[in-house]
Amino acid sequence: MMQFVPIMIVSFAAALGLTPITRQLARRFGVMDQPSARKVHREATPLLGGLAIYGAMMLALAVFSLDDYLVELLAILAGASWMALIGFLDDRKAMIPWQKFAAQFVAGGVLVLTGVMIRLTGVPLIDAALTIIWVAGITNAVNFQDNMDGLCAGLTAIASGFFFLLAVMEGQGLVASLAAALCGSAIGFLIFNFNPASTFMGDLGSLVLGFTLAVLSIKLRFDSQPFGLSTWSVPLLVLGEPIFDIVLVIFTRLRERRPPWQAGKDHTSHRLVQMGLSMRGAVLVIYGVCVALGIAAIVVSRNPNFAPALVAMAALAGLTVFVWLERFRILQQRQAEKP
Repeated sequence: MMQFVPIMIVSFAAALGLTPITRQLARRFGVMDQPSARKVHREATPLLGGLAIYGAMMLALAVFSLDDYLVELLAILAGASWMALIGFLDDRKAMIPWQKFAAQFVAGGVLVLTGVMIRLTGVPLIDAALTIIWVAGITNAVNFQDNMDGLCAGLTAIASGFFFLLAVMEGQGLVASLAAALCGSAIGFLIFNFNPASTFMGDLGSLVLGFTLAVLSIKLRFDSQPFGLSTWSVPLLVLGEPIFDIVLVIFTRLRERRPPWQAGKDHTSHRLVQMGLSMRGAVLVIYGVCVALGIAAIVVSRNPNFAPALVAMAALAGLTVFVWLERFRILQQRQAEKP
């Protein structure tokens, strides 16, 4: 494990140093997130923090070059760089949703072409399609989490931290290095992004974080275990909170006949605040859920026969919370509509 700690330290220090610089650049060039009815912040906030996350992660991986995994690493970094570019363009001038989806499919396609892909069915075409869909799905799920101070960066730090521990236990150098770089950069940025945030990551950051987490979940393997139970169940547990939230949000918006990509205050974090928690409290509760799911993932990785039971329990708990939060939202909406 100790051989990967310097990567985490360098990425943390780089994000810590770069974030104030990107904050000043955002102010200088007018890249600011303006307050609106669908947002929780009340003042214009710098929106280039994602550049610090991206730059810190790239710097750490460049300093500690991984020659044994050069082709795969270059493909992953190319995909992350592409996502950073798309995120920056979206922050500057909002892109049409299908353009962002297309860009995510391109990033997933680059991974497939270099052999970084899900190997679930053994049928290359199906596995390639699953990879592209998974990359787009997780990227958007994490992007959806960028709705409250410290939420996206914090859950990324937790998820990548658990991916790091799992990769070290399985002796997977590329995954451990990438997870260490991501975790360090997310924590370094979080210092400036936790409530009250002095800077936001923007889509430049959230798309990079989501893409990288998707890659980590694909690359983490447990080949020695029967039926690959841990290979598919561990990522579902580690990324369980953003997966749950995007399902909740899409369900709500479709039920209300709104486009799924239309922004709104209907995320898990917003609902927790509506139930009486402070924004900090809501974020900390979600952190706790992420930690609990990460611990469950480690249990499954050591005891793969527990996978079906734990995943089913997590899904049942998620469904229960899903129904509870949706019922609370409906009651709140009816109460607001009363004369």
